[in-house]
Amino acid sequence: MNQCALFQNLLPSIFSESKVKAVAEEQGYEDTARKFTVFQLLRYWTQAALEQWKGYRSGVDQASLSGLPTVHYSTFSGKAAEVPFAVFKTWFHQLLQSRGRAERRTLQIPQELLLIDSTTVTVGKTRLPWAPYHGERAGVKLHVAWDVTSGQPQHVEETTAVSHDGPLGEVLADPSYTLVQDRAYGKIERLDRYLEQKQGFVIRLKENVHLVTPRTLRQWNSENAPVKRDIICQLGTPACRFLKTASCGGF
Repeated sequence: MNQCALFQNLLPSIFSESKVKAVAEEQGYEDTARKFTVFQLLRYWTQAALEQWKGYRSGVDQASLSGLPTVHYSTFSGKAAEVPFAVFKTWFHQLLQSRGRAERRTLQIPQELLLIDSTTVTVGKTRLPWAPYHGERAGVKLHVAWDVTSGQPQHVEETTAVSHDGPLGEVLADPSYTLVQDRAYGKIERLDRYLEQKQGFVIRLKENVHLVTPRTLRQWNSENAPVKRDIICQLGTPACRFLKTASCGGF
């Protein structure tokens, strides 16, 4: 028995057919098929990902070698277009939660790393007319939070390809991890909030961010002076910066 056939034997222990059907109904999809059900579609999709099928037609030829029921490729493609994407997304997140890692690692110190990044998948614009990208291309973007220790995704969100990464950083953030992110997620306000929440993070800053150490000015000692500290701060980039000073005496 090859690895692919073994995987199909293990799949029912992860997701029973009744559980798969229940998830589909929660998302508003009623499965009326008798031969190629939603559960069979899930088996086909997982096998397609495992073996990296090139398409529907070639996929059904490989399916029988993995212990899957044989169907016409039009049945496969038709069912794939019919079942809402939200159904598969819900299954995937339930699979991640079933590992129970959140409960097992809540008190672990030091924190493990959670890598957050995105990847863009493009196709011809006629296939995804609701997600235009560039010219004749359309695309979607997958935002992934990757658990370094387990080598598995911890959370996944999808957007159109032109969506900015920044807002998804907060959705994928997990306080039980140390976040590792690219500069697209490095919003100053968000970093300040991470500091207040004691959220560990490693984020490459944008090129237009300048960190300046305040320089204390010389001032006279006066116990009755209302000014406790006198410093120079630099705001903005050098091209937009102007100089304005005031002594602790107000002139």
